[in-house]
Amino acid sequence: MTRTGYKMGDMALTLHGKELVPGDAAPDFTLVKQDLSPLHLADLGDKVKILVAVPSVDTSVCELETIRFNDEAGKLGDKVVVLTVSVDLPFAQQRFCAAKGIENAIVASDYAHRAFGEAYGVLIDELMLLNRSIFVLDGKNQITYVEYVKQNTEHPNYDAALDAAKKLLK
Repeated sequence: MTRTGYKMGDMALTLHGKELVPGDAAPDFTLVKQDLSPLHLADLGDKVKILVAVPSVDTSVCELETIRFNDEAGKLGDKVVVLTVSVDLPFAQQRFCAAKGIENAIVASDYAHRAFGEAYGVLIDELMLLNRSIFVLDGKNQITYVEYVKQNTEHPNYDAALDAAKKLLK
């Protein structure tokens, strides 16, 4: 299944995978952590989850987005986990996190299998990168909020995603 209508600058993009909507069960995935061990959805426990897909932490918008969600994760407390996913190699993610002080959020890679990208409908066919997107999950891994950003050079709606997560904490 593919979807069109997405862009990176002037380049038209096609997303591979099913478009997820609130109410869907969050699909499992296998990512690679910075220590090269696997990370699965179940590893995040029964916390509220903010899953953030970005094309690459080495771009300005992705960098700012990752820093912002790391800062917000520190404010939200231990009942929320923020996971940022890109296809950057784990070594590059590790250098990025060390340089930018990313300590409150998890940054993991989908480079090996593109399992997250395909399962969450964010894999860009033309580039094999992930489309900028946000998914908020409750403690039982039901999706309560989704944003697929149409133009990858633009920021997501931070406030809407954070509000969706905060509602689940009440």
